[in-house]
Amino acid sequence: MEVDGRDFFSSPPVKTVRFGGSVVETLAKHKQGDSGDYELLKHQLADPDIKDAQIINWLQEFRSCVTQLTKDHEQLIYTVLRLPWVGRSQAVVEEYMAFLGNLVSAQTVYLCACLKMVVSHFTPSSALVSLQLITRYECYVHNLLRVTTYIPSIRRDVLEVIIGMMLKLDVSASRADIEEAEENTVQNQDPTEEGLFDMDEDMSADHPSTTAVMAHPVAERLDTLMAVLMAYVKDVCHVNGSLHVERTKDLYKDLLSVFDKLILPTHASCHVQYTLFYLCSFRLALAEAFLDHLWKILQSPSQPAVLRQAAAGYLGSFLARAKFIPVLTVRACLDLLLSWIHRYIDSQDSSGTQAYCDISLHGPFYTACQAVFYTLIFRHRAMLEGNMKKGLEYLQSLNLERVVMCQLNPLKVCLPSVTNMFAAITRKYQVVFCYTIIERNNRHVLPVVRSSAGGDSVTTNTNPLDSFFPFDPYLLRRSGQLIEPLYQVWEELADTELLPDKTGRQGSREDEDDFLCGETPQAEGIVGMTPNSYDSNLRSPSSVGSPPISFQRPF
Repeated sequence: MEVDGRDFFSSPPVKTVRFGGSVVETLAKHKQGDSGDYELLKHQLADPDIKDAQIINWLQEFRSCVTQLTKDHEQLIYTVLRLPWVGRSQAVVEEYMAFLGNLVSAQTVYLCACLKMVVSHFTPSSALVSLQLITRYECYVHNLLRVTTYIPSIRRDVLEVIIGMMLKLDVSASRADIEEAEENTVQNQDPTEEGLFDMDEDMSADHPSTTAVMAHPVAERLDTLMAVLMAYVKDVCHVNGSLHVERTKDLYKDLLSVFDKLILPTHASCHVQYTLFYLCSFRLALAEAFLDHLWKILQSPSQPAVLRQAAAGYLGSFLARAKFIPVLTVRACLDLLLSWIHRYIDSQDSSGTQAYCDISLHGPFYTACQAVFYTLIFRHRAMLEGNMKKGLEYLQSLNLERVVMCQLNPLKVCLPSVTNMFAAITRKYQVVFCYTIIERNNRHVLPVVRSSAGGDSVTTNTNPLDSFFPFDPYLLRRSGQLIEPLYQVWEELADTELLPDKTGRQGSREDEDDFLCGETPQAEGIVGMTPNSYDSNLRSPSSVGSPPISFQRPF
């Protein structure tokens, strides 16, 4: 006799003997402070002699309350993930895979742990099936996006849900972790296995080579999702291969809304923001509209200081890295930034008080200065090409000397690698001389000042501004193929071959992908505002605004 395709007599009993209440009751008691049944539950799950029927019974109950299994129950979930399910009956395997599917769908915070557990059992076919089950959620995202083409009114909400989920993955897989995983894979690769079989002729776009697979499990999942999202962006904006202006404009507005709500306040995300980077490459007016939006946030005294500083980071990083932004647009942005910076300095000079280095008071000013330095590092060569004389005249007209020599002393708090590269380039062209100030700053320990990240005081810090360059090199392989032709990589500059090292002496630098050389400390990934995030009560100097000057052209 069979029930639901199973042999009735050989199937395990639905119930089995156990101690304590149901999972729902146990979680409720634990929340109220009674952890007796909670600890008993973990003990029973860790029993090496646990029976198939017991495992099935527990898993069914966990599935019924999976939305309650938040990060607060991390130890309990890890106990479940250590259950000896491989090699058990087919009923246990199926129930366990169903549980994994529900868990990673409802609680993405456990995705990495689930993937690691599955990969650790990669040999059994059941583990492979389980991994396929988890990756099925990429199809879910794909289909969810397809729904928006039929019901456009829900698109913004759908994008918000999807991007919110992707941001959680993004900040949980730091740049350092992804790079370390890739390096370990290369080091552990057996060189004798390379070149044994040439499979290139058998590979297609539907079956990418294993070299396109990310070693970091969360990065691999994020890579797939980014590829899906960018394919969606391209398909929405193009009709029969041509850009559809109105559809593109509408999608830009939806993505910009999600950017303001989720992406901009998220510190240390590495990849999700490239969705807007990719969209802006379709038309210069989009890129200029995005720059104009960031500029308005930066110079608005009504915005929280942390958002103004984040906007400055996006502004400088976008100008530096986007190949599709022409020099004229870069100059327009620099004109706006420097005009605002000089007015800010004017307000300090006219205040009648002695200005001093205080990040919490002048955070937007310092990040605006760093955005200017960073942009000039990457784009000065393009400004000087064609007509060196006019290019130098333009750089001199920015009056950078006044910026670096003002009492607020931006060279003291900007990232040292940015400061040093900016100093080398401006010295080469005799635009401004920074080394006297840099050496003086190095001789003095940074005074006690308030940090932009909160707290009473900080001393010497290699990154006191919590500098964040959102368009640092893109690490994901498959989706990165769309970004690569649009992206300005760091190229070793012949005119800065000799840069002062930390001792003040000059020495050569090796060719590297990014001049920052990993000097930006890896912050703990946080979705949402950083500490002191709504400290927008800057003193009167921060109220220095600008008329709503716009350099964007119509769509």
